[in-house]
Amino acid sequence: MALNEYIASRKQNKDLLLMTHVVCGYPSFEANLKELEIMAEAGVDFVELQFPFSEPSADGPLFVKANQIAVESGVTVEQCFEFMAKVSQRFDFKVLMMGYYNTVFKMGHEAFVDALKAAGGCGFIVPDLPLEEAKPLHDYAKTQDIAPIVLMTPTNTDERLQTIAEAADGFVYVVARRGVTGSKTEMDAEVGEFLDKCRTLSPVPIGVGFGVSAKEDLEFLAKHADMGIIGTAALKAWERGEEKALRDFFASLGLL
Repeated sequence: MALNEYIASRKQNKDLLLMTHVVCGYPSFEANLKELEIMAEAGVDFVELQFPFSEPSADGPLFVKANQIAVESGVTVEQCFEFMAKVSQRFDFKVLMMGYYNTVFKMGHEAFVDALKAAGGCGFIVPDLPLEEAKPLHDYAKTQDIAPIVLMTPTNTDERLQTIAEAADGFVYVVARRGVTGSKTEMDAEVGEFLDKCRTLSPVPIGVGFGVSAKEDLEFLAKHADMGIIGTAALKAWERGEEKALRDFFASLGLL
């Protein structure tokens, strides 16, 4: 099923889709599977599997720590693809690769996309690859039905947002505020106006991340977006108390 068809089918029964985030190999692949089992029970629609990198420039302190520990423990790109294949076969939600361009560059565009497709991935998010340099990778990905997910941010001009929208495929990842991941975002009228602008410009659905952490956030996003994206808040819950705390977190969102 094409990504747009999958999103449309899921939206028939939900006001807002949900994407979550797991750092491959942190604290272990076994723990990752336990996290994903709870996320599946909560009915998530997408999961970003982050391939660990030594300099995760878009990530806040908690994900930086997780990336560093995973790298230091020897997690490899090959292991991440093997894990993705296991996850995509086991669960109903769609899986994306989230990571940094160094990983893609070292493999080569075609080898990366082919490996992603073979592992059951539906797309990738590479936040440090400028749009002006992304065309060869994006063009090849689209020939393989792999969606290159582009980002819209509050620092983009209206002209830039239009350019990003024209390159969009699958869905657009809208960053709710300036900065890196991890801090709470106040879902106010200003954020709502920005999201409405992005939704108007985008030819595909929009997902919103950075600072989404509470039921009220999801209720707000349901009025302005197609998908909420939760990363740091879920990892914080796992750090507090592993499976029980993560289950309690999703219960607090009204999902369990």
